[in-house]
Amino acid sequence: MSRTLTRYLAREIFATTAVVLVAFLGLFAFFDFVDQLDSVGKDGYQIHQALAYVAMILPGRVYELLPVAVLIGTLYALTTLSRHSEITVMRASGMSTMHMLRTLSAVGIVFVVLTFVFGEYIAPPAERAAQQFRLTATSSTISQQLRSGLWVKDGPRVVNVRTLQPDRSMENVRIYEFDARHVLLSVSEAAHGHYVPAEQGWRLTRVVQTRFHGDRTEVVDLPELSWRSDLTPEVLSVLMVVPERMSVATLFTYISHLRENQQNADRYEIALWKKLVYPFAALVMMALALPFSLVHDRMGGVSMKVFLGVMLGVGFHLLNGLFSNLGVINAWQPALAALTPSLLFLAAAAIMLYRVERR
Repeated sequence: MSRTLTRYLAREIFATTAVVLVAFLGLFAFFDFVDQLDSVGKDGYQIHQALAYVAMILPGRVYELLPVAVLIGTLYALTTLSRHSEITVMRASGMSTMHMLRTLSAVGIVFVVLTFVFGEYIAPPAERAAQQFRLTATSSTISQQLRSGLWVKDGPRVVNVRTLQPDRSMENVRIYEFDARHVLLSVSEAAHGHYVPAEQGWRLTRVVQTRFHGDRTEVVDLPELSWRSDLTPEVLSVLMVVPERMSVATLFTYISHLRENQQNADRYEIALWKKLVYPFAALVMMALALPFSLVHDRMGGVSMKVFLGVMLGVGFHLLNGLFSNLGVINAWQPALAALTPSLLFLAAAAIMLYRVERR
């Protein structure tokens, strides 16, 4: 009997969640396409390329919207069952609220796994490919806010990259090397650099190296220079993808790099915790949807409850972004900033269930 009910609930929830997710994806794809229209016609960027770019970032949208779609889909499915008195029959046959929660949790594990797979294995490479595609289509380079380009610390060196190409090669590179006492030893300027995995470093070409020997300065022209570094293209690729769209592995690698160079990694640590916590938001959303189905029609019909679900989903999405920004600004513990929105909504679900049971 329990397995039959689980399969029945799963079928209803999967169907409604899929419909809601497709509707949201269509809406957000339209907004993304409208946003791209400002660039169409500039630098050779065509409308079919804009459409391709929008399609390539859709996996990232799936990752962002799946918990919200689960909330609305579960809410609609359970409310419809309640309106048809099927929830009442289930409870009359001995299915307690805790039993229903366990059943929803069993169904929700599928959404947890699906969210994690999209967030870790599908969305990050798709987002990176989309950014590379757009930069290539517009003949652009990866720009930085600083006019002097990108500045990165690499052990005893400080690296300035004026231009980072979509293929992750570098142009106009300047490397400042210091000793243990922070005395400048040399400045190397290279016209071009590309990464060589076999050498675990970069191969710089057309290099002009200025070496400082006390009061004497020596300038050397080198056709090529090998530079062994932990600064891989994967580390540089963080410039193309926002932290929230990176994979856990990429975030962990870049956080390690920042820590080794004694740099602030708060934003990336919060993003890492969010990546670990966010898939479980689907379970929180399903728990939040359950109390609405147990109140019958005293709070209004299906449409009103779905509207409340949309508002709750939007609120959760906004709260996630708010606490991430507050965590960076106020230097909160990354785990606290990432967990708080989910814990607040879980507490709200627990309070609502308690009040429903008391009735």
